[in-house]
Amino acid sequence: MKEISKLLAEPESKILEIKKDLSSMQPILKTLVAFANTAGGTLIVGVAPDGKLVGLTDVLKAEEKIANAIADTIAPTLLPEIEIATINKKHVLIIKVSHWRAPFYIKKLGISKGVYIRLGSTSRPATPEIISELKRSLINQSYDQQALYDLTKSALDLKKIQEAFKAVKKEINEKKLRSLGILVPSNHKFVPSIGGLILFGKKEYREEYFPDVRLKCARFGGSNKTLIVDRHEVEGTLLDAVNDVPKFISRNTRLAAEIKKIRRKDIPEYPDIAIREILINALVHTDYSIVGSGIQIAIFDDRLEIQNPGMLPFGFTMDDLKAGVSRIRNRVIAKTFHELKLMEEWGSGYQRVVTACHEHGYQDPEWLEQGTSMRVTFFSQQRRKVQKASPRSEELTERQQDILALFKKKQNLPFREIYKHFSGTISERMLRYELAQLREKGALTPKGRGPSSLWEKS
Repeated sequence: MKEISKLLAEPESKILEIKKDLSSMQPILKTLVAFANTAGGTLIVGVAPDGKLVGLTDVLKAEEKIANAIADTIAPTLLPEIEIATINKKHVLIIKVSHWRAPFYIKKLGISKGVYIRLGSTSRPATPEIISELKRSLINQSYDQQALYDLTKSALDLKKIQEAFKAVKKEINEKKLRSLGILVPSNHKFVPSIGGLILFGKKEYREEYFPDVRLKCARFGGSNKTLIVDRHEVEGTLLDAVNDVPKFISRNTRLAAEIKKIRRKDIPEYPDIAIREILINALVHTDYSIVGSGIQIAIFDDRLEIQNPGMLPFGFTMDDLKAGVSRIRNRVIAKTFHELKLMEEWGSGYQRVVTACHEHGYQDPEWLEQGTSMRVTFFSQQRRKVQKASPRSEELTERQQDILALFKKKQNLPFREIYKHFSGTISERMLRYELAQLREKGALTPKGRGPSSLWEKS
């Protein structure tokens, strides 16, 4: 009972959704498919969008209806846990779905259109790239392990490979390249893998096969992307990025001085050890199958952001990340980075970042899964705390900033008018949660209660 009460108090999320009843089955089934494909989740039926517990009149009939719909509509066979709970004399259904290695889909839509994944608190159709990744998970293969059949070993820059391993005092030969997966078997010969080409491919081959594998850096004036002060694009391989990016950050950030016992100590604006850890993590966990996007480093007056394409690996949550659970997206790149001593123990990155920040007096960075990308934000050492009554834009989520933008012309807005602007992209429950967050941050103030309540800009 305590577990259910705790769930009811939480906003909808990647692993939680609320429904009033079973009157509209298609969205419910899409949600269950999305849970199974992404990271598992819980669906509670019998709760109104505003969080009010309404219950189900005939909960046994509802249980049978949802069980039959799952069996008839979803493929392959999905076996969730369906429980009945009674809270304050009202019956609700609790449907718990685990993550499984398979592209689950709505039968009548087929795999091409019926596969759904969970992005934030919404269920979205999976792109072809994501469907391919789901299929690879069935055979336990990562994207970068795949062979590039039409290439030969000559596509790799052997000099760069030798230099990289010589730097860590290790011998490298073809046998080692095979064990790392840089070379993989194909038709009685060995050819470069995707990971091998991304890591050590000659420029002409990298640009032909993976033109989007780029790392872009930019320094912006202010706290938004209106004014570009400096920019840099890493032209080499991922290993070049490990050296180039810290140099760009260094020349575009400030140093603070600390004087102890007559000696001056320069303190970087951002924790360099933690930055390096997140950069390497981004290089290892980027989804290189996504077309048209690359890793981005954005420096503002008050923060630094590192963003890479690729949602969290399937079956993986933010809690797993913080607990030190390891789930590698690119095994060839990860093994090579580990061999080159760029990565240490699997799954220890999060804790090392947090520890590095605490030891040197920096604020904890913020991890955020944004659709099909991950972003880590570091806050400036020189950043000053502001009063709640006037939150800075970087303290607000993108959605919260969109909500505040509605108040530019009107000082007061009723909840229903605010919801109209976001209908179809956010549930009422999630919108109420966002408004509550804005109230906590001193940006909005509620006036009145119930459906006729107003929200006023503070």
